[in-house]
Amino acid sequence: MPTDASNRVSTRRNFVAAAASTAAVMASAARPGGTVHARAPEDEGQRILPPGNVEHVIFIWLGGGMSQIDTFDPKRRGDSGDRRPGSDYDAIDTSVPNVQVCEHLPELARRMERVTAVRSCNHDMIDEHAAAVYWVHVGRPINGTIAYPSIGSAISHELGAVSEGAPAYSVIGYPNMARSPGFLGAKHGYLYLTDLETGPRGLMRPEYVDTTRVGRRLQMLEAVRKASHHKVGSSHFLKQYSAAQYENLRLSGEEFMPVFDLGRETDTTRNRYGGEFGQRCLLARRMTEYGVRFVEVAHNLNFVNGTGWDTHREGQQNQWRLVRELDTAVSALMDDLEDRKRLDKTLIVIGTEFGRPAGFDAAGGRGHQSTAFTLVLAGGGLNH
Repeated sequence: MPTDASNRVSTRRNFVAAAASTAAVMASAARPGGTVHARAPEDEGQRILPPGNVEHVIFIWLGGGMSQIDTFDPKRRGDSGDRRPGSDYDAIDTSVPNVQVCEHLPELARRMERVTAVRSCNHDMIDEHAAAVYWVHVGRPINGTIAYPSIGSAISHELGAVSEGAPAYSVIGYPNMARSPGFLGAKHGYLYLTDLETGPRGLMRPEYVDTTRVGRRLQMLEAVRKASHHKVGSSHFLKQYSAAQYENLRLSGEEFMPVFDLGRETDTTRNRYGGEFGQRCLLARRMTEYGVRFVEVAHNLNFVNGTGWDTHREGQQNQWRLVRELDTAVSALMDDLEDRKRLDKTLIVIGTEFGRPAGFDAAGGRGHQSTAFTLVLAGGGLNH
């Protein structure tokens, strides 16, 4: 009879195998002719998933719960003012016959032949944002005993970075458990930044620390590590810390750090992307060009409408500002990638933790709904 320990090992093995399949579909799914193949778990046989050409994923995260009925899945017209259920905005036609989106997505409407709105997403978590965020990032509910890896970490583990001098996984936004590497360890964690002006603070060297000085510091660090190896060399936590430390030092050099300098882009390009969120999308494009495999871009800019995508109460009244900002940034990203012949190699995903019901609350906002919500795929060479 298998022991609890062997069950845990089997569970982890199956999870990573399944995640590998998902990662390959997400990070290299598309039309035939690619070189990356993902295999299903061994107990499901050697079924080979379709290959694809995609090399990168830009995962745009709309934290709070995007209202699918007010964006990519419009229904009959409602009105938050008089609490009449339905879409709060008019629907408009797109470049795809019989497919409509809300009136505040005109640019994406014109590019809808390169976009797929997956309107059948669902899970069981309604009331707790953090648990729902975890579910969408990890693909399962929170487990009290096993820390499972996020989709970005699974892709890092299975595919690695595209270029040797770049991290495999990066987040433009705040860190949290849902984005963590779980049992895969620190090696498959993420590089994150929250300030576009400074880049990742952990990688920024003071001006007086030149390459020679960094080299001397590395020699001292290695001497200390060797001297203490017989005492703590077998420590799992020390190994994880050392892996993260070496990754930090590797990325803080002149080869990778220029990626964060948006000043190298033309004013025309920067203006196409729009405000703060658009500049994050522009940085994501630059990071993929430098070899980052998976970039998550968080739209955690609650000041735009007062509540972000969690549109309770007054947040609903100004939700259109968020939708227009999303429209401007993502359409510019698609065009920019297309101009650079990179759209078919880059899968853009728009994700959120759950959706919103058709009805309005007493203050004119919307509650939560997880039984049916929408995630969006764009580019990636997919047959949209």
